[in-house]
Amino acid sequence: MYYTREQLEKYEVQTLAPYGMRSKDSKGRAYKDKEPLYRTAFQRDRDRILHTTAFRRLEYKTQVFINFEGDYFRTRLTHTLEVAQVGRTVARALGANEDLTEAICLVHDIGHAAFGHSGEHILNRLMKDHGGFDHNRQSLRIVTKLEKRYPEWPGLNLSWEVHEGIVKHETEYDISDASDYDPELRGNLEAQIANAADELAYTTHDLDDGLTSGMITPEMLGGIALWEIIATSTSWEGATLNELDRHRMIRRLVGLLVTDLVEATAQRIKESGARSVLDLQQLDHNVIGYTEDMHRRNRELKDFLFNNLYRHHRVVRMQTKAEKVISDIFNAYVTEPEMLPEHIQRNIAEIGLERTVCDYIAGMTDRFAIQEHEKLFNPLIKT
Repeated sequence: MYYTREQLEKYEVQTLAPYGMRSKDSKGRAYKDKEPLYRTAFQRDRDRILHTTAFRRLEYKTQVFINFEGDYFRTRLTHTLEVAQVGRTVARALGANEDLTEAICLVHDIGHAAFGHSGEHILNRLMKDHGGFDHNRQSLRIVTKLEKRYPEWPGLNLSWEVHEGIVKHETEYDISDASDYDPELRGNLEAQIANAADELAYTTHDLDDGLTSGMITPEMLGGIALWEIIATSTSWEGATLNELDRHRMIRRLVGLLVTDLVEATAQRIKESGARSVLDLQQLDHNVIGYTEDMHRRNRELKDFLFNNLYRHHRVVRMQTKAEKVISDIFNAYVTEPEMLPEHIQRNIAEIGLERTVCDYIAGMTDRFAIQEHEKLFNPLIKT
């Protein structure tokens, strides 16, 4: 015995909140595609994302610390998995569609270039006269054009709702451009959850990695409201923080933020009176979010991380090096396109030289970009 897709869809109708997205109500796919017998549309989307080359490459793309700085720091892949875990937890608690939430969470960073936001910024600068670059649009390009896995169509042929979740991905560091996906409507609840899960995950795990690296110390966190709360609630005292205590405190922080997020969002939904997906999307505000007190405390912690971790001299030095590596490679390829691999050169006639180079570099891992830079500019390295 197994549950058929129809039975799973019926289960969604019975269990999801009225404003949760049912897979049977999906707007469908760009290309005709027979749905499977025992997976919903959004479950299939999730599976297709997991099997992409672009998803696997996230393992060697920077979150904050470049991959070779240590095996214990988050990568873009482990960040993505943590986002998906938080997203599913919040979706389950709020009656949203877990599978759609997970799919959006898993794909949200798939378009990131090497070296994190530094790579994105320098590519956007280099492409300013050729359409620019941002990882949200690149994520959509990957799943609609660049991944070649099916003979019948380009990309992955994902559902409309996952595409909408990609283009409506918004955080403090990400701006959406939803011009082709009902821009007058807010993201559905699942997309909003993915956005919140992204911010929650990087705030908590970047604090964890900052403490692990020694760039942040417990003394520096003195007076930060959320730190004081978790220190008191875990009965931690002292100037040093051992590994077990650090795990306990980060775990407590995640729990506090998730609980507040779920409870505040549930209250906001109740007050909105939304009784359908469309009702929620037509609101003049996002329903996902913290209470005012938690928002203020979270803002304080994020400001601390920006000033003491993201702008730490070690991180800034690596960002500067990363920008030079990508800039050098880009300019070398544009100056002499024949240095590109032949299968990449074939794209130039269709999408232009600069976009071809940009796509190629955006797909590189940190390690590959560094190796390519060596091959291009170090005469002692064999190509």
